[in-house]
Amino acid sequence: MNPVPSQAFLDLLARRESDIELDSAALEIARIEYPDLDAAHYVRELDRYAFEIADRARDLSDGECFVETANQYLFGELGLTGNQDDYYSADNSMLNRVLDTGLGVPITLCTIYLEVARRLAKPLTGIGLPGHFVVYYDDGFYSTYIDPFNGGNLIDIAGCCELAQIDTLEPGMLDPVDNRSIAMRIINNLRNVYFTRREPVKAERVLRLLLSANPAGAEEHKQLGVVLLQQERMAESRSAFERYLELWPSAPDGDQVREHIRNIGFWLAGRN
Repeated sequence: MNPVPSQAFLDLLARRESDIELDSAALEIARIEYPDLDAAHYVRELDRYAFEIADRARDLSDGECFVETANQYLFGELGLTGNQDDYYSADNSMLNRVLDTGLGVPITLCTIYLEVARRLAKPLTGIGLPGHFVVYYDDGFYSTYIDPFNGGNLIDIAGCCELAQIDTLEPGMLDPVDNRSIAMRIINNLRNVYFTRREPVKAERVLRLLLSANPAGAEEHKQLGVVLLQQERMAESRSAFERYLELWPSAPDGDQVREHIRNIGFWLAGRN
């Protein structure tokens, strides 16, 4: 049985006011794959990381010292790093597994850094570059972009362009993103992994989660129709496709979806 997401988490995804922290949101996402995970254990792990950094820092009020100490601990002692060998593993998007193995993708490794910084009241924000994610430290005296996927490399704007594989950053690309944006980016990473690897049961869990937060999500209903069709749950698939068209009558792929609905109807009629 799939765990029921907390109302605070659903509120976050639905853009309603929510007091859920990023670590808790990321662990709720991880329940898609690990429904029985002990969230409190991983929250304590992040508490411990923050304590260890504070204990090692010569002067925690000094931004450069904080970043240097955090990098030495997270990427040196703990060995957190990007999973270059199996980048598209679902585990890379599961905060519990990233904490267990030390391997992740940019956004989950950045989540760890952001949550450690939050515990120490340090001004760190997430930056959602195209195709990559970094964090930005700025206390008014010291500032730097940090790339946790590549060992905590300190980079400038040119380095951000290099990571994003673009010549020039467009306006807004370096704007801080909020917790909802981070959570949705993790969820969308998972959605892509499950669709690419043709894992319809897990893709369904992602879509059910999104629809719990926003029942009027037309695209999610269409994708739900696809994964239910892959599971040969034909009547449910037809209902999902029909709901998609109800929500978006002028959908550009409406004729194709109607053809799916007709074919499913023929299939169901043949079974009776």
